[in-house]
Amino acid sequence: MRVVIAEDNVLLSSGLRLLLGRAGIDVAAVAEDASGFLSAVREHRPDATIVDVRLPPSFRDEGIRAALQARREHPGLPVLVLSQYVEQQYAAELLSTASGGVGYLLKDRVSRVDEFIDALRRVAAGGTAMDPQVIAQLVQRAGDPIAALTPREREVLALMAQGHDNKTIEHQLVITDNAVQKHIGNIFAKLGLAVTDSGHRRVLAVLAYLNGSR
Repeated sequence: MRVVIAEDNVLLSSGLRLLLGRAGIDVAAVAEDASGFLSAVREHRPDATIVDVRLPPSFRDEGIRAALQARREHPGLPVLVLSQYVEQQYAAELLSTASGGVGYLLKDRVSRVDEFIDALRRVAAGGTAMDPQVIAQLVQRAGDPIAALTPREREVLALMAQGHDNKTIEHQLVITDNAVQKHIGNIFAKLGLAVTDSGHRRVLAVLAYLNGSR
């Protein structure tokens, strides 16, 4: 796997390069600003990208806007946002583009290297990797669309959005496989979403719906 990183913190970008290299992942380029990131993506056509939200010169939202631009230029480009901040508007827009993997992790909450590598590989494969805190903020922003869900269904939805399969949800919530399937069926029925879509696309469709972009 080859990745392009957009990160202006030299210590963090160097650490990422080292950790990814040890995991057998090739870092094709590290960019310190949005324009450099877009140029690197165009040149290297990576399998996945890792992007900070805030980049020079204004350190506001240049990174995530660059990620959106990259996905417009290269549909399906996997993007893993790694940031200290939840940029709700752009996060919702990123999630609404339901082709290609997408993730949003918070730097301060990544506690294990193996979990981060697993999240990156999942995104590169077309899946999702969402921090529960990000999901909580987006769900809160969504408001009414999930009002019909029970508390347990919201728990299942959050775990689905993190990229977990049915077996993992079963273990985390200590319920049976039949119960997991029932909850998922109820979620899609209440949200008016087709249950026949593939797992990753269903998760992205749910997130897009919750963020008012369907």
